[in-house]
Amino acid sequence: MASKLTPTKARDAERSRAAILDAAGELFAARGFDAVSLAEIGEAAGVSRATPAYFFGSKSGLYTAVLEHCFADALDAVRTGRVRALRSGRPPAEVLAGAVSDYVDFVAAHPVFVRLIQRDALGEGPGTGDLPLAQAVGAEAVDALAQELGFPPRARAAVRHTLLSLIALTWFPQLHGGTLVRALGFDTTAPGFADERKRHITALLIGALPTRTRQATTPRRSAR
Repeated sequence: MASKLTPTKARDAERSRAAILDAAGELFAARGFDAVSLAEIGEAAGVSRATPAYFFGSKSGLYTAVLEHCFADALDAVRTGRVRALRSGRPPAEVLAGAVSDYVDFVAAHPVFVRLIQRDALGEGPGTGDLPLAQAVGAEAVDALAQELGFPPRARAAVRHTLLSLIALTWFPQLHGGTLVRALGFDTTAPGFADERKRHITALLIGALPTRTRQATTPRRSAR
């Protein structure tokens, strides 16, 4: 009969696994998939060089686990925001301001996720396009936005375009804060930049709201 882990050993194993995921995410994001070894990840995580392979089998398996962990965080954020928005009872324009604020904050708080997706887009990773959890996050985000903002069922394409615009408008400054964004005269680390960005994105996306639910172009306050 297989032995069971004691509670203490189970906690230690979970801590080791979490440390490996964190270290792997940082290294993959900073240097790319090919330039990082499992041994380096183990050393950075404070575990033996062989432990990452013990938990995840291979470097590709670990990379997939890192991405799944990132997408799990994104899915939790989508679900939390959806519940909060629907409970708020605020008009769509204010809910939109809250969604924009949440998304800007999420991207800023998850730089590893943003860099990993960028590397994947450049062909440096094993690929995330067919990752089931990524597909689930995308589908649920579309559903959530449609419900929160009052889009009718026939406007599915409009919801997808709105979400795509939100992603593009929030991710670009995070990825290019030191390049093109700086060349335009912005400092993404300056006090007030994030709030200015949120207001600007909200103003741009107000026009995407269904006509029957569109409110004033300047929301009074965030719904989240």
